[in-house]
Amino acid sequence: MSEELLHGPIHDTHVALGATFAPFGGWTMPVSYAGTVSEHTSTRTTAGLFDVSHLGKAVVTGPGAAAYVDSVLTNSLDRIGPGQAQYTLCCTESGGVVDDLIAYLVSDDEVFLVPNAANTAAVVEVLAAGAPDGVTVRSAHREYGVFAVQGPRSAEVLAAVGLPSSLEYMAFEDVDFEHGSVRVCRTGYTGEHGYELLPQWDTATPLFDALLAAVRAVGGEPAGLGARDTLRTEMGYPLHGHELSVDITPLEARCGWAVGWKKEAFRGRDALLAQKEAGAPRTLVGLRAVGRGVLRPELSVLRSGETVGVTTSGTFSPSTKVGIALALLDTSAGVAVGDSVDVDVRGRALACEVVRPPFVEPNVR
Repeated sequence: MSEELLHGPIHDTHVALGATFAPFGGWTMPVSYAGTVSEHTSTRTTAGLFDVSHLGKAVVTGPGAAAYVDSVLTNSLDRIGPGQAQYTLCCTESGGVVDDLIAYLVSDDEVFLVPNAANTAAVVEVLAAGAPDGVTVRSAHREYGVFAVQGPRSAEVLAAVGLPSSLEYMAFEDVDFEHGSVRVCRTGYTGEHGYELLPQWDTATPLFDALLAAVRAVGGEPAGLGARDTLRTEMGYPLHGHELSVDITPLEARCGWAVGWKKEAFRGRDALLAQKEAGAPRTLVGLRAVGRGVLRPELSVLRSGETVGVTTSGTFSPSTKVGIALALLDTSAGVAVGDSVDVDVRGRALACEVVRPPFVEPNVR
């Protein structure tokens, strides 16, 4: 018998907005409202409002909590200070990726983590297993909602509802909203200027309603996971289970920049250092269709009739009007940016150009 899917804090609001739904990471999530292309375009041109409350939340507290987290996760927390956030990875000892996540450094004694929905329990388990005396690791998955306001007019949206909009990129601030406290962070997953807001679960609805009114006032609209996926694919941003997994290392996924190579300790350090020295056996690249066709995940990539890799994500790009994909290619095949390859789309060879993402120019700063 399948496990019952979870609902976010504003599920009834999505129903009232006419959203279509699909299961994702154990949750029932809105896929679209007016349509993926419309929501994608709105986010690129004005503003889109996303409910991503399925994302995990975990809290690590106690004396030396930040130092402990730093000894487990790949990135270096000493690169940032309190009030800043950081993209990082939780790896296996063999160098695979348990999850990629955002770490909010609250203080030396508190780190707030936002992992992916399906991997929250695994991340908490890894951190809890080695926690020193006095350091507590707990899941707060259903204590906070997560809303993302993304797009070139997103700062206007936050200002309209009385939330801080002048934060530096990857900085956050805890503020009081009319109905409760909200953590506001200058982060996102779309490549656009934007913010992610974490209200308390039980008071999330009034914040979403206020944000939606402000988004619509600047010509934007609510957006679902369909647009979130096309937006992040255009940026080349990895999605765990596609470009990252326990079988795909940060080096293969071109996420080596999120590894603190000079750190004395982090989970998977020895394996990743060995792979860095030897060279990753696979490399993540972008593919842009030359002919007409839509690329999907798990399609064979061929060069001169020989399989040299597999697509990990694929979609039609609303911004460029062509099929695009991310793919892991065998390093030994010697395929380089600018080369031509074929993708086997249901038995038809679709010609593609190898490119280095992003497929469109980002505007995150």
